Amino acid sequence: MPGRRSPLLRRVRRLFLLVLLAFLAFLAWGYGRGHPEDVPWTPLNLGQPVGLFTGRKLAALHGDSCRALLSDAGIRFTVLPPQTEGRECGMDDAVRLLPDGAADISFDPIAPDTSCRLAAGLALWEWHVVQPAALARFGRRVVEIDHLGSYNCRRMYGRADEPWSEHAHANALDVAGFRLEDGRRIDVAADWNDKGAKGRFLHQVRDGGCRLFATVLSPDYNAAHRGHLHLDEAGRGAWGWRACR
Repeated sequence: MPGRRSPLLRRVRRLFLLVLLAFLAFLAWGYGRGHPEDVPWTPLNLGQPVGLFTGRKLAALHGDSCRALLSDAGIRFTVLPPQTEGRECGMDDAVRLLPDGAADISFDPIAPDTSCRLAAGLALWEWHVVQPAALARFGRRVVEIDHLGSYNCRRMYGRADEPWSEHAHANALDVAGFRLEDGRRIDVAADWNDKGAKGRFLHQVRDGGCRLFATVLSPDYNAAHRGHLHLDEAGRGAWGWRACR
């Protein structure tokens, strides 16, 4: 009798597993329809909130599809011509964000030239991280980001034995501070260890950036970053994920 029952029990178990898997797939499909930002198979939409897979989708952006996303989101930009500098440096998918669009923060001293996917990440960072944090901490919006530049044909830390920096492809931006609409400034170098609103704001925008950028480095990382937040989209593919500190 036990030998006769075993094949039947195995078939019942298989059927149960198939029904369970089908039910879970149905739940995932239903959830994905209402929360496309949280599932890996839906296309990125910059108008949607930041989800579990937003950062990975950003890292995979390139070319016409990236520029179309910026346009669809109301982001104004100028497409920059390809640039090559030596064997290791250059920009082949760069844009410059313009004011008066959906991403309306200005940059000091001038708007940086960045890869398209980094520009998309900066827009989402403004909408979903920087502005909510500023309103919560200060009751004012950020109107300007102070930066130290994006494109720079150099290796990491400027050392000949280090790998090439993401700055060598305009795929990184170093943020030095922020200016609020009432004129107040928050400076990474001066305010990172502040125990009040300025320090909490800087840590909040660093942590929020980790959901969007492949790499986020702050003064907590090392002395070379004591005066800025390094934001980059290092991944050439959808799974390019590196560090957040």
